Amino acid sequence: MSRGKPVVLDTRWFANQKEATVYFREMLRRYRPKQRVSDQDAADLAALLKRHSEFEEKVGVGIDHFEVMRADYGTQCFRVVRKDGTGADFSYPHCIAASRAG
Repeated sequence: MSRGKPVVLDTRWFANQKEATVYFREMLRRYRPKQRVSDQDAADLAALLKRHSEFEEKVGVGIDHFEVMRADYGTQCFRVVRKDGTGADFSYPHCIAASRAG
């Protein structure tokens, strides 16, 4: 039996935060910096981003797509690209840990 609080998104359900973390970590590793995320993965990322404490600021004028970017210390992270061409990086672990739900 899975322990912990479920992570419920519009697109999928995870039994706990660890399960969600593994899913999104594996997703991130499938891409290289500057690579656009597939539409299917983007749907999950958009649902996950709704949990971010700064959701409105991250989304701005609306989501055009998601991509992967280089981050500190040789890592990479997801980036939301807005409809006006601007963008913002975001932490999937932050979103998973957040209690805010869309």
